[in-house]
Amino acid sequence: MAIYDAYLNRIAAYVSDLRQKGRLIREIECPPEVSRLLDGLPAKVGPGANPGIILRGDTFVEMGNPDAGSSAFLFWTNNPPLVRDGRITLIGPDIPESPGASLPFGQVLIMAGAGLSEKDHQKLEHTQFVADQIEGYMIRSTSQLIWSRVSREAAEKGFRFETLGRALMALFKTDVPAVESVEVLFVTTSREDLEPLEDIGAQVRKIYKSILAADWKARGFDAYVCSYGGDCKTCPDQPVCDEIKEVVKVRKEKAPGSEDSP
Repeated sequence: MAIYDAYLNRIAAYVSDLRQKGRLIREIECPPEVSRLLDGLPAKVGPGANPGIILRGDTFVEMGNPDAGSSAFLFWTNNPPLVRDGRITLIGPDIPESPGASLPFGQVLIMAGAGLSEKDHQKLEHTQFVADQIEGYMIRSTSQLIWSRVSREAAEKGFRFETLGRALMALFKTDVPAVESVEVLFVTTSREDLEPLEDIGAQVRKIYKSILAADWKARGFDAYVCSYGGDCKTCPDQPVCDEIKEVVKVRKEKAPGSEDSP
């Protein structure tokens, strides 16, 4: 089992819990090929597609404002069948249903590829913050959240979460060739619904930062400093740290040239 695979079950349980609470949940199936993902979209996708800043007066809907709440993260698996390629799950109102609103915003991107590895994660992280690559969509802030805007003009052309999801799928499959499958979850119901999602996101980010720090340390840079001030035995993240250490240990043992490698 890959290091992030357990979080597939946690996301599934999160969606199931909101379904039981009666939240509006829509599932959209998109084609897997990049050309078909982009075919017929009401927005251009690619470098320079969004030429400028979307001002407040030109905004149809804002998402992830710190006052409304935001949670955004991604993770991946080496087992493509575990990810429903092309699936977009939307929990809450869609963009056309929210004129003038400031919506809470959760975005989870799940990738799969037999050839994906830790070295691809940093590229994946950068790809999720799409900068100027989606017409009519602007990300204002990316500090462990996504605070974004959709323009009035884009909304009039039919921009919705399916548009955003398909664009993201196409960008990931284009920018990171090892990505075979992409699944997207959007949540726009309430700040309270985002809290358990952010708990999952915090653990995913901790794993990524620890793996990144281990890689830097192997290169001679001791980059990781734990922010917990107490003893490891009382730290709530100890199970995550223990899992990271075990995975790193196993991978080092299996690495070519190690004493335990075949």
